[in-house]
Amino acid sequence: MIRSLALPKARNRRLRALLALLAAAAAAAVVAACSSSGTPSSSGGGSSTHAAAAGSLKTAKIGGAMVLTNAKGFTLYSFAPDTSTTSNCNGTCAQNWPPLKGPTTASGVKGTFGTIKRSDGSTQATFDGHPLYTFVGDTAPGQAKGNGLNAAGGLWHEITTSGSAASAPAGASSGGGGYGY
Repeated sequence: MIRSLALPKARNRRLRALLALLAAAAAAAVVAACSSSGTPSSSGGGSSTHAAAAGSLKTAKIGGAMVLTNAKGFTLYSFAPDTSTTSNCNGTCAQNWPPLKGPTTASGVKGTFGTIKRSDGSTQATFDGHPLYTFVGDTAPGQAKGNGLNAAGGLWHEITTSGSAASAPAGASSGGGGYGY
């Protein structure tokens, strides 16, 4: 009888050890997943693919124009209703057009980089008085699907390295103020 009682105790110890090992592995997996996840923008949404922390911007030739891009190569845009001190893209708009966090710089680009304070308290980068955004419709670096769109109550234009809004490409949507993308 003693032998039969010892066997379940040994089995219970092995089972507890196995469960402890599995729990430790699961905890390590959670820690690894959390540490490698993208950092969302502070704009209340937006894709982590587009999110960019403060730092250096790049330039790229897209559709024949030399434009500013974030550090990941995504085209930067301006929103016509914005002013040099105020972003008029908040809420759902900012989820579709994630604001670029500031401050930023771009080597070799002539123009003035600055920042504004957004309504949510975050800091947004500006270039020559234009608050800067990416567009979730751009799914890969080198795209400019947002250029010339009429969405969220105004026109969107890529930012050229001269600081001016690029002209809309032929056939660009002027979707009547909605999110026509």
